[in-house]
Amino acid sequence: MKTGARDTAKKSPWKRRGLVALEILLVVVIVYSIHWWRTRDLLPDAGITPVPGFELQDLQGNRWSEASLSGVTVLYFFAPWCGVCNSSAHQLRWFHRWSGDVRLVLVALDWASIDEVREYADRHGLEVPVLVGDPGTARRFRIAGYPTYYVISDGHIVQRDYGFSTAVGLWWRSLQAGA
Repeated sequence: MKTGARDTAKKSPWKRRGLVALEILLVVVIVYSIHWWRTRDLLPDAGITPVPGFELQDLQGNRWSEASLSGVTVLYFFAPWCGVCNSSAHQLRWFHRWSGDVRLVLVALDWASIDEVREYADRHGLEVPVLVGDPGTARRFRIAGYPTYYVISDGHIVQRDYGFSTAVGLWWRSLQAGA
């Protein structure tokens, strides 16, 4: 009887399951490590960090501050030129429709003109408050890339992330915040 390739192909089911489990663990570790690396400079999200102070206007001229963010709020920072932000806009619309008591507030950063921000909101049919931020806002919230968002509850940061997110992902994070 020939040995070799045929014998190695007949691994026990337990060995195969062990290898699959090891591969899954490796993927989880890699994904978590990438997430940690991307969010390492953001404000802490353990529910003990208060929302940094700010005073900004929305596109209608209304004044907003950190005190305006009652209940559970997703504060979403974007740049009008950002490709990922443009791709995420439909997810934001869906989240706004499904979110119930969770408020969604967008903050435009790194824009060339107010008209550019208005055009972005109109093009994507965003019917949520769009605040006009500045470099000071970006520094206070430690925004290094777009999109970045914080989930806020009772004036404290309870979740945070960077990059594309789905409506379900935003809903899940806001649910964890007590929405």
